[in-house]
Amino acid sequence: MSRTIPPEVTSDEPGESVVAAHSGDRLASMLTHRRSRLLRKLSPLPILTGFLTLCVVAMLVIVLWNIVRGGIGGLTWEFLTAAPTEGMTKGGIFPAIFGTVFLVFLMTIFAIPVGVATAIFLRYYARPESRLARLVRVAVNNLAGVPSIVFGLFGLGFFIQFVGRGIDRAFYGGHLAFGQPAIIWASLTLAILTLPVVIVTTEEAMRAIPRDYIEASFALGATRWQTIRHVVIPNSITGILTGGILAISRGAGEVAPIMFTGAAYYLPYLPSKLNDQFMELGYHVYVLSTQSPDVEKTLPLLYSTVLVLLLLTFALNALAVVIRMRLRLRHAG
Repeated sequence: MSRTIPPEVTSDEPGESVVAAHSGDRLASMLTHRRSRLLRKLSPLPILTGFLTLCVVAMLVIVLWNIVRGGIGGLTWEFLTAAPTEGMTKGGIFPAIFGTVFLVFLMTIFAIPVGVATAIFLRYYARPESRLARLVRVAVNNLAGVPSIVFGLFGLGFFIQFVGRGIDRAFYGGHLAFGQPAIIWASLTLAILTLPVVIVTTEEAMRAIPRDYIEASFALGATRWQTIRHVVIPNSITGILTGGILAISRGAGEVAPIMFTGAAYYLPYLPSKLNDQFMELGYHVYVLSTQSPDVEKTLPLLYSTVLVLLLLTFALNALAVVIRMRLRLRHAG
C-alpha cells in the first residue's frame, strides 16, 4: 500500500523573502546614515573650527575699530593735501599718498607683463620635463619664500650699485643720477617681490580654460601665438587681474624692501622723475612710530596715517575688482 506524502506547506510567497532582505538592508543603511550624521553633529571639530573662525573675525574687527576710532578725527582736508611740518608732528601726508600710488602703479606695470609672459611660457611653450621649465619653477617657489628684507638688500646691491652706477658711468660721466635710491629701483624691487603671485594665479587661470577651446582654435588654422592672443588671454583675463590685485595688496603695505631702495625719511615735495626719492605711507608709519622726537604727540597722526593706508589699499583693490568685473561682463556678452 503506497503512502502519499503531502506537499510541503510554506507561509511565504516566492518573492517575499527577497523583498524583506532589501527592506532590511535599506533600514540598516538609513540607521547608519543617521548615526553618522548624529556623530558629525556631536563631533567637537566643527565647533572648534567655528570658534576659531569667530576669534579671527573678532580680532580683525577689534584692530579695525581701534584704528578707525583713533584716526577718524584727524582726517581733515589739510591732513590729506598738505606736506608734513614741524618735525612731522603737524601738517599732512599728501607726499606719502602720492608716492604710494606712484610706486604701486610702477610696480604693477613692471610685474604683470613679466608674470603673464612667464606663465604663458611655462604653460604653452616649455616642456614640463625640460630643465629650463624646472629651473623657472624652482626660482618662482624660492622667490615666494624669501623674506622681504632680503629683497631690499638685493635691490640695493643689484639695481642701485650695479645697474644704477653702470648707467651713471655710461651716460652721465660718473655723476650721481641713477646710482642712488630712487622710485624706479623701489618699484622694480617690489615687482620682483610680487612676481610669484602673478605667475601662479595667471597659470592657474590658464589651466582652467577648457581644452576644447585650444583644440578648436588650432583646428581652424590659428597659430600658437594667435591662439594665446585671441583665446587664452581673453579667457584668463580675470585670473590675471586677480594676480594684480594680490600684488597691489602686498606691495602697498611693504616697508622693508623700499627702505634701502628709495623711500625718504622726510621729503616735502613730490617725485617728478624716475630717479627721485619719495615718501611712502608704510615707511611714514614706521618713522612716526619709531623715529619721532615726541611719539605721544604724533600718535593721532600715526593712527590717521594707518587709516589712510588701509583706505588707499582698499580703494586700489576695489578699482582692480571693478575693472575685472567689467572685463568679465564684456567677455560674457
